[in-house]
Amino acid sequence: MLKVGLTGGIGAGKSEVSRLLVECGAVLIDADRISREVVAPGTPGLAAVVDAFGPDVLAADGSLDRPKLGSIVFADPDRRAALNAIVHPLVGARSRELEAAAPEDAVVVHDVPLLTENGLAPLYDVVIVVDASTETQLDRLVRLRGMTEEDARARMAAQATREKRREIADIVIDNDVPLQDLRRRVREVWTELVERAGTPTP
Repeated sequence: MLKVGLTGGIGAGKSEVSRLLVECGAVLIDADRISREVVAPGTPGLAAVVDAFGPDVLAADGSLDRPKLGSIVFADPDRRAALNAIVHPLVGARSRELEAAAPEDAVVVHDVPLLTENGLAPLYDVVIVVDASTETQLDRLVRLRGMTEEDARARMAAQATREKRREIADIVIDNDVPLQDLRRRVREVWTELVERAGTPTP
């Protein structure tokens, strides 16, 4: 099994790269999706968040009001650390369960947005960083996700710099390119990953 850490700044196009890797045959473990699952209604994770932040972070239907919680923790590093202390261990445990269930010869890609910020690179055999220019990130966040430019810049500033991400990368995928070029680059990377995993290319 080859354990791959995949990361990139907000708006760099990491989700598209993870989708293309799955098309090639990767087993994807998506930390963002798991982080939503572990605080779904009825979970111990959600109960712990409500304990720490109060019932105001719940929506009318009893689910977590993510924008409201986000506005609290985004502005306060201590509150963010408190949330991370609840969610990260749960995400880590679930990720390990999913990894253990993958075939022995699998290339397992862990999609981890804050891999750089949380110093997680040593957990993986290979770290892939999806990189795009600040202008490209900003354009995607405003045009595709409907953020204001101010909000987009604040989100980008809260993450590690491009330089910091590139420092921990074993492989960089440049995503300032058209989709067909990105697809070709991902296939090249996939070939390399399969070689590293020691499995025959399908």
